[in-house]
Amino acid sequence: MSETDPVAAFRVEAGEVLEQVEQGLLDLGHRLDDHDLIDAVFRGLHTLKGSGAMFGFDALASFTHHCETAFDRVRKNLTPATPQLIAVILSAQDHMRALIDGDGTERKAEGDAILAKLQAALDGAPAPTPAPAPVEQGWRLSLRLPPEAMQNGINPLTLLDELRTLGDCRVVARTEQVPLLGDLVPTHCMIGWDVELRGAVARADIEDVFIFVMDDMDLQIEQIGPALCDDAHDAAAAPAPFASPSPSASASASLSAPIDDPRPANAQEPAAAPTGRGAPKTGESVRVPAERLDLLMDRVGELVIVQSRLSQLAHSSAADVALHSISEEIERLASELRDTVMVLRMVPVATLFGRFRRLVHDIARDTGKTIELSTDGETTEVDKTVIERLADPLIHLIRNACDHGVEHPEQRLAAGKPVAGHVRLSARQEGGEVVITIRDDGHGIDRDRVRAKAESHGLIQPAQVVSDQELLQMIFHPGFSTAPQITSLSGRGVGMDVVKRTIESLRGTIDVESVLGQGSTVSLRIPLTLAIIDGLLIRVGDGRYVIPLGVVEECIELSLEEDLRSRGRSFITLRDRLVPFVRLREMFVTGTKPSVHQKIVIIATGTERVGLVVDQIIGSHQTVIKPMSPVHCNVPTFAGATILGDGGVALILDVVQLVALGQHQEERLRAVA
Repeated sequence: MSETDPVAAFRVEAGEVLEQVEQGLLDLGHRLDDHDLIDAVFRGLHTLKGSGAMFGFDALASFTHHCETAFDRVRKNLTPATPQLIAVILSAQDHMRALIDGDGTERKAEGDAILAKLQAALDGAPAPTPAPAPVEQGWRLSLRLPPEAMQNGINPLTLLDELRTLGDCRVVARTEQVPLLGDLVPTHCMIGWDVELRGAVARADIEDVFIFVMDDMDLQIEQIGPALCDDAHDAAAAPAPFASPSPSASASASLSAPIDDPRPANAQEPAAAPTGRGAPKTGESVRVPAERLDLLMDRVGELVIVQSRLSQLAHSSAADVALHSISEEIERLASELRDTVMVLRMVPVATLFGRFRRLVHDIARDTGKTIELSTDGETTEVDKTVIERLADPLIHLIRNACDHGVEHPEQRLAAGKPVAGHVRLSARQEGGEVVITIRDDGHGIDRDRVRAKAESHGLIQPAQVVSDQELLQMIFHPGFSTAPQITSLSGRGVGMDVVKRTIESLRGTIDVESVLGQGSTVSLRIPLTLAIIDGLLIRVGDGRYVIPLGVVEECIELSLEEDLRSRGRSFITLRDRLVPFVRLREMFVTGTKPSVHQKIVIIATGTERVGLVVDQIIGSHQTVIKPMSPVHCNVPTFAGATILGDGGVALILDVVQLVALGQHQEERLRAVA
């Protein structure tokens, strides 16, 4: 996204506003009388309409105006919030997104149909008890926008015209700060305004007009007494549900529009009360394109590699004390810089979890089920690249939980369960991994049906013995589905294999647990980051390799006698537990003799443990992960490569594949025993 592209910036911010409105609508569906949520939705729609008009999205502003008007009636207790109204506004959001992306104008008929449903939802709502009219009878305003307001796309006349829609409005321009012609900057707004607004208008309505610039402008609001005329009564009349914006609003795009009822420049300025905008801000943020963060991470990775080479040079015998000191200082700074950049890339999983509330809401509506979604651990942070790639797998898993797992209400009642099904989405951090769990309380996975389907696909033989986990993992094979019929949501068997491939490409694992009649749990274990990790550098034969330090539990000695005694068994007893191990020298076919002092590195992912027999443990190493070449990317035991301090290359071991290999070895040994 370019710094000078305001339209691109608007699209990003409009998407965030729509997300906030969507979350507010979904919450409002459970608490229809929550006025704070109603106000939040209204403000979001108001923001979208106003900013859309500022950036030339007239179709968006016009369409959103109707939705805003509907919620304005709800906010003023003229219309109650109903599930039908919320459902229509949710569908209207999809059309708003299309208008923001630029392809909504071709679907005007769809937008008109949504507005017709919106009108029907308002007409069908019961008439609420009339609320008492606001006691405010008038306001004096003194306002001055920041000089760069027009450069940021803010039209002052648009704001003034919006004030005129609230009641009888008289505006006087203040020009005392306008410089001489030679010093005038054409793009700067140097005019202020005094406004007298008469009518039954709430202070919040006035502040809504300046919602975009409230924090940066000088705005003072003072309440005044009742007007001598009866104009306020007329201004309090409720607008029609879909009244079009006033003609003055459309004409306000021209900066030559006149200002009505000017008063003498020396008119007494009212003693106004501040709006509180002078309160200190809690913090500021800067929007940075994701591409720049990626570029910064690449540069930090190169710095880590160069620092490693410098450290190796400094620790050589020929290095002097000064070089050694400088090397240590650069190592400290590089480490701090790496940690800082890693934090910049980390985002909470709440940004991912939030989008699934709408998904579950729509699935429940389409299937006729009652489904509740709860989330836990939203503050858990993951690398943004991981978050982006997790979206599609989680969509597939949640759809399956809602469609295949959760039963229909009558089936749940017959089974003695609550009518509402429950899907729980949680996240937690374990070492260098994040564990995301999708749990439902449905009928669980029928293992007999899974086995029958696997046998019909030729995945297993009729008499073949497989473990429970292997049987459950069958659901991730391409084209595998136990659904009795194909629906619009699932049943074709083309989703779960995509889930498995995506998770494995992230160097993650999938665990499935299920109890028939009680529900299923799918756990995803994903590395926190795919950029830089702490690793354990080892030697096997003449090659060097890196094991992610987050999965290393301990290192133990393997004597020559124990090595000879374990031949043919490939497992050791560690604290009364059998742990299988893999001789990496034999797996990689190094052609070298084993070292006299071999080591076993015990690694673990989840509940599984396996030992890796290596010739030497060199030490810890900051590992910059580089992707494998297209020729080597399909080698299952390696997850990437890194450059060492001496310029050599070390391969990063894929611990998931190694643990799976250890599991198979252990199962073969148990079968023989």
